[in-house]
Amino acid sequence: MLNELVKTKNKKNRTRVGRGPGSKGKTAGRGHKGQNSRSGGGVPILFEGGQSSFVLRTPKRGFRNYNRKEYDVINVGTLNKIDNLEKIDLESLIKIGLIDGNKPVKILGNGDFDKKYEISANHFSKSATEKIKSAGGSIKIV
Repeated sequence: MLNELVKTKNKKNRTRVGRGPGSKGKTAGRGHKGQNSRSGGGVPILFEGGQSSFVLRTPKRGFRNYNRKEYDVINVGTLNKIDNLEKIDLESLIKIGLIDGNKPVKILGNGDFDKKYEISANHFSKSATEKIKSAGGSIKIV
């Protein structure tokens, strides 16, 4: 056991810069003078030497609402293909793999629906509500 141990190679010591005139002393690899040689000096990432930055030069169009609510959307046509369930809720949709469960769920009315399900979700469109109720099902807003 102990006789099988192999001696490991010594790792190289990192060079300690700025510790006298031996190796990498004095300027410590930073060159002479200038903004980047000073402690705390340097320029921000994407700084272009005083030139107007790329982000400011590119044209901007449109509007992005940061208060926008994003939904996982499912059509009633997709729900119509599901079998072996008496009610459809968020847990069953996650289990089937239709949603990941991170966003609220909205049921939309695209497709045909003819099954009598009790469906619970965060939101329903008007057409989805009509199709589900006309098929004899019920909706529940969570």
